[in-house]
Amino acid sequence: MATKKEKELTLEQVLWNCRVDLRGYGSFEKNRDAVIGLAFLKFASDKFEKRRKEIIEEHGNVPAFLEKVSFYNSKNVYYLDEHCRWSYFVKEAGSNDIAVKLDKAMKDIEDKNPPLKGALPQNIYASLGVSKEKMKSLIDDVNMINEERFHEEDLIGRVYEYFLQNYAASASKDDGEFYTPACVVQLIAELIEPYDGIVYDPCCGSGGMFVQSMKFVDSHKGNRNKVTVMGQESNPDTWRLAKMNLSIRGIACDLGDKNASTFTDDQHKDKTVQYIMANPPFNLKNWRGEDELLDDPRFKPYKPAMPPKANANYAWILHMLSKLDVNRGIAGFLLANGALNAGSGSDDEDDEGGQAQYLIRKKILEGDKVEAIIALPRDMFYTTDIAVTLWILNNNKKAGSLNGRNLRDRTGEVLFIDLRQWNENIEEYTIDKGKKKKKTVFNESQIEKVKEIYNNWQSVECTNSDNYNEPELYRSVKLSEIKKKNYTLIPSKYIEFIDQDLNINFDEEMSRIQKEMINIMKSEKESQKLLEESFKEIGYEIK
Repeated sequence: MATKKEKELTLEQVLWNCRVDLRGYGSFEKNRDAVIGLAFLKFASDKFEKRRKEIIEEHGNVPAFLEKVSFYNSKNVYYLDEHCRWSYFVKEAGSNDIAVKLDKAMKDIEDKNPPLKGALPQNIYASLGVSKEKMKSLIDDVNMINEERFHEEDLIGRVYEYFLQNYAASASKDDGEFYTPACVVQLIAELIEPYDGIVYDPCCGSGGMFVQSMKFVDSHKGNRNKVTVMGQESNPDTWRLAKMNLSIRGIACDLGDKNASTFTDDQHKDKTVQYIMANPPFNLKNWRGEDELLDDPRFKPYKPAMPPKANANYAWILHMLSKLDVNRGIAGFLLANGALNAGSGSDDEDDEGGQAQYLIRKKILEGDKVEAIIALPRDMFYTTDIAVTLWILNNNKKAGSLNGRNLRDRTGEVLFIDLRQWNENIEEYTIDKGKKKKKTVFNESQIEKVKEIYNNWQSVECTNSDNYNEPELYRSVKLSEIKKKNYTLIPSKYIEFIDQDLNINFDEEMSRIQKEMINIMKSEKESQKLLEESFKEIGYEIK
């Protein structure tokens, strides 16, 4: 029974307390995994107990049915032995060996449920060195997270996003690269519309792109069974987080047999996909050896240009293009702004790497793969303030129908959108030790506005794309104009930005200023006259 004080706590306060319980003990990564691991155990147990009640209602309290693993797995529920259930840990919370029991439970859950192999934190609770009192406090706090107290439509999602987001906000640059702001992921999903087919992410982090693709399907009354998710992640800790994050939400996924580099150990060779959603590491260095991958089929068509070893931006682009279905593949991904202009008269124009990126971008544009370029506001990400752009690549820009919309032929056109001035919506996040961070976010109406601009441009009703523009926001541009600008993709090179100084009528402005000066001088003379008269009254004359 929850106390009155417990009932008054908000969900965010409870989750914050979970983080505070481990402050001063393990490393950033260990504390993150320990808290998220317990949240997983709580939710997995809740689903297990709910399914167990259903089995009793269907078959009676018969051990042969209650302990049959397939009866749980068929409903996307993990079977848990008694010593792995949350109720057991609530009862044992104050015991001296609670950390050891948690480590054993995580191992046994993986062994019993093959899809979770490699997903759960292993051997970390005992290594944290947390007192039994603190561990009990953490278990008690996690125990407060339930649907009866917090009537959230997606409580699992809220809890996982809170921990992933706030641990990312507390992290260093390298630590926090696995989390992409939810509003940005939502924008990508709304633009590429992953209703059916395979959604792929070559650097999936904690799986946020896949979660949002399913949310998109749900919000638009689609069918989850028509969508398959497939991805890869090189960081072992983040790969585990992704498996945990997706499995607790009931999202089946193929993340490969292990964590591995997409470039040197592609876990999904020769597979094609209909959708790609990605946020590759910005300006990744040393992604290949000096002479490595030179004849790789993903890059060979663009030779003699080869993505430089010092920057993987174009390696990601070519890898994603190699995966896209040639008839209907569409990709939405984020890259640092340097990719828009590398080699096009920029500082690195004479640099071999810059020239290679330029030549690849030129070939991609001439192959008519680029559909839209969207500049995002700064300060949207947790571990960097680098300027970032959303790219939309499309293998089919021909006329046709898509999801109930009639599309026109957009070959030879690119839509540029500049959202850098959309920086008025600020959210504040509490990070470790009470410090605050502020980040720019998109609200629902802004996401809908971008989708409207994009969809209207695609539509057959856009009969004059030459004039499809709004100053300082968007513009449709022909490939011929992009060629004249040396294949740069910087939106501000094409979108009209109004110089407010140039709109001034100088004659009228000078007349206004002169009138103001005359009035000021007249006022000063009147004040001087009043002052002189006042002094005369007291017998003092100003000379």
